[in-house]
Amino acid sequence: MRVLFTTFWLKSAVRNSSARRAISIAAPFTAEGGASESAASACLDRYAAGGEFAGSQEARSGALVFNLGVTLARVTVAFMIAMMLGTAFGLAMGRAPLFDRLADPWLIVLLNMPALVIIVLAYVWAGLTETAAIGAIALNKLPIATVTVREGARALDPALNEMATVFRVGGWARLRHVVLPQLAPYLAAAARSGLSLVWKIALIVELLGRPNGVGFEIGVAFQLFDVTHILAYALAFVAVMLVIETFLVQPLERHVSRWRIIPA
Repeated sequence: MRVLFTTFWLKSAVRNSSARRAISIAAPFTAEGGASESAASACLDRYAAGGEFAGSQEARSGALVFNLGVTLARVTVAFMIAMMLGTAFGLAMGRAPLFDRLADPWLIVLLNMPALVIIVLAYVWAGLTETAAIGAIALNKLPIATVTVREGARALDPALNEMATVFRVGGWARLRHVVLPQLAPYLAAAARSGLSLVWKIALIVELLGRPNGVGFEIGVAFQLFDVTHILAYALAFVAVMLVIETFLVQPLERHVSRWRIIPA
């Protein structure tokens, strides 16, 4: 057990600056015959004192910004893939009853499949690659977007569709000016709920199989009992989410819903 404990800490030291202090802590445990309880307590006290500045060290070294950027990139790509596929599948299922009956069992399976199972299977089948990570994130988000858009497609006003047919509106123009404006509230709901889910799934994906990102750093900090390091990444992560919600999601939602009549 002592060997495994020491080996993990030494490997972690290569990845981030705060973990380098683990070498000095792990050293007594490698000594022949083990270490006494007093030596272990002294090592942990020394590490706790050094951990106070972990967040500022990560920020100064650029590791915090780098890992936030890596996680944000994965979330962005996976979110876009899931929203595009979910919108297409949801619209098709909402407008085509036969396709809806055929695809609904698979949709139910994906909705109830634990996220951890999807992530593990993705890594087993595709390897510990970036493609597997992004695919696992997108696949966990896909059924939620599909269900939301499907309900919106079922609620489309048939009168507007008939009007578009009478005026011979083309397929692309009909999608842009008739269908998508009616789906806007459902797309906004799918985006908001899906974005919150994607953030959480991304951290689990990074924790299990990626060598960088916020999830990986939080996992390393957990193994080192570095609460300051965990809080530094968690608070930075929350700040990024609030910025995206305030300056991107909410303005976009207001923009796509500007045509709707607001009751007095």
